[in-house]
Amino acid sequence: MKWFNTMSHHRWLEQETDRIFDFGKHAAVPTGFGWLGNNGQVRADMGTHLWITARMLHVYSVAAGMGRPGAYSLVDHGIRALNGALADKQHGGWYACVNDEGVVDASKQGYQHFFVLLGAASAVTTGHPDARALLDQAIDVIEKYFWSEDEQMCLESWDEAFSETEAYRGGNANMHAVEAFLIVYDVTHERKWLDRALRIASVIIHDVARRGEYRVNEHFDTQWNPIRDYNKDNPAHRFRAYGGTPGHWIEWGRLMLHLHAALEARFETPPAWLLEDAKGLFHATIRDAWAPDGADGFVYSVDWEGQPIVRERVRWPIVEAMGTAYALHCLTGEAQYESWYQTWWEYCVKYLMDYENGSWWQELDTDNKVTTKVWDGKQDIYHLLHCLVIPRLPLAPGLAPAVAAGLLDINAK
Repeated sequence: MKWFNTMSHHRWLEQETDRIFDFGKHAAVPTGFGWLGNNGQVRADMGTHLWITARMLHVYSVAAGMGRPGAYSLVDHGIRALNGALADKQHGGWYACVNDEGVVDASKQGYQHFFVLLGAASAVTTGHPDARALLDQAIDVIEKYFWSEDEQMCLESWDEAFSETEAYRGGNANMHAVEAFLIVYDVTHERKWLDRALRIASVIIHDVARRGEYRVNEHFDTQWNPIRDYNKDNPAHRFRAYGGTPGHWIEWGRLMLHLHAALEARFETPPAWLLEDAKGLFHATIRDAWAPDGADGFVYSVDWEGQPIVRERVRWPIVEAMGTAYALHCLTGEAQYESWYQTWWEYCVKYLMDYENGSWWQELDTDNKVTTKVWDGKQDIYHLLHCLVIPRLPLAPGLAPAVAAGLLDINAK
């Protein structure tokens, strides 16, 4: 049974995408986009996070490119927030979190700034008159503070004044830098963004993860040596979990295939390891994390022998798995990837999609019942585009640029 590139499946994806877009629009608050709770209402107690606001700018840039009424006004709202309450007018960059009273967290986080870069680049594709200036500002901050010419990798974080950086290097931030760099390349056509993405992937995946059976290490010292016991006492950390986070392994696979496609689009021969390692990451994720305790679902984290640590099933890993299955099928044509894609969609419809309150549940327990051990609420809808929209596009250019170029459903029959 074939789903990929069929108009019937694409129509179903579009229906679900519109349901998600409709849910997410309720996140708009005066300071940006808020943290949505399980009932779809903004949780004022959580403040306005930079990463959520920037990701929602990206999401509604895609929605605007798809011709969704109201999406462009949300793009405008996101740009205004990044130029307003979240912007540090004194030191530059953007605050990590604010609320109606002011700044809650003044630190400058790489993870969050790379989403500003992504959101701004995506917004450029909508033609918004202020988007390019925002992108130029984001590029300037990345160049000054987060891209290390000495290390040829990205730094993790700074204090408010950009005077002291953290003695830690993070795989998660660097992964999202790769994501953003690919879209910046699509918008600016500057080759250096592809070179940087390739460099980051080569260090974290080809040099380190490949040698560890594709269990991706995300915690490094300043010399890029892996720190294996980082956060061992806090294994369920939302952004820096102890051990391996298989959802990131499979997400890495898709990003590497986008990079592969971007190089091919330049009539260049991509390094063979991009596809080889993407396959390795995909199958390692299934090996270690899919139903290891007998119940369907991806566990959140595993140790360095592949044994589950945090067994909760968080939403975003399976979403990323579906996007990577599609990407691998695009390059290989192998039926196994479509089979996994279908298996995971069946799981999502059965357990994760919430038709009563909207969107999808963020976290399930080992019995696939709703829980909140790692995440409480439905935060944003960013990851969902990777199973709802990416399977309707070629792998290059990236998401918002491809939609803006009219490439949606171009291969569907």
